[in-house]
Amino acid sequence: MARGSVRTKIFVISMRSAGERRRIFAESEIPDSIDWTFFDAHEVLHPDLHYDEDQAIIAKGRPLTAGERGCYSSHYALWKQLAEDDADQYVILEDDILADWSFIKPLIVEDHAETGRDYIRLYYKKPAPARILEKDFICRTTRLIEISGYCFGTQAYLLTKNGANRFIAHTRDVVRPIDDQMDRSWIHGIANLAVFPFPVLERSVSSEIGISRFDAYKIPERLRLKRFISRNRERASYQLRGRRRFRFQL
Repeated sequence: MARGSVRTKIFVISMRSAGERRRIFAESEIPDSIDWTFFDAHEVLHPDLHYDEDQAIIAKGRPLTAGERGCYSSHYALWKQLAEDDADQYVILEDDILADWSFIKPLIVEDHAETGRDYIRLYYKKPAPARILEKDFICRTTRLIEISGYCFGTQAYLLTKNGANRFIAHTRDVVRPIDDQMDRSWIHGIANLAVFPFPVLERSVSSEIGISRFDAYKIPERLRLKRFISRNRERASYQLRGRRRFRFQL
């Protein structure tokens, strides 16, 4: 596909009732040449997904909140939409971000599927081991990196149709928050790529998912052994498949 002929759509996940957040985002100096639209966030679990509280406790160490399940469903719904769309790739944003549109504009005209870049994060929340794949990516001084392990956050990313289909195949069982599932490249095989420095930042506003997920949770006695085994298997799997390929290079 020739440069510039790639079909990219931009969606901003936002609660339908979040009038003030939507207003702030819409007034954030988005160039007229950038087409984008709000996507109404899901508040209940997507019908294609399955959530079992015990399995979530075993995998994550606690149940998932209603807000987390809604967030999970919102991203999953957009992946499903991309898989069936005539677009080649989506940029998926959340409504609490500040974006460098001068970077995003040339980013979205590149055919990332052609070079195997199926998933590119534009922001993440936690430092993690990474290796540099490409210098001067899109613009001078910006690097394309590959991350190993958990770095969290779904605030901003580019996803190709192939990436959407592969995520869909690995995420129907809801046992972790959506960003945890997306980070697990050593399981689903989708490289966890990112742009550094970030062209997107998260604004300091209250999370609509809520903060109850950070409360202490006591695992029921009947699930403690299963949780212990799951956690140790997870660590061993990461050590074998993911971590050994990386060294910190930023």
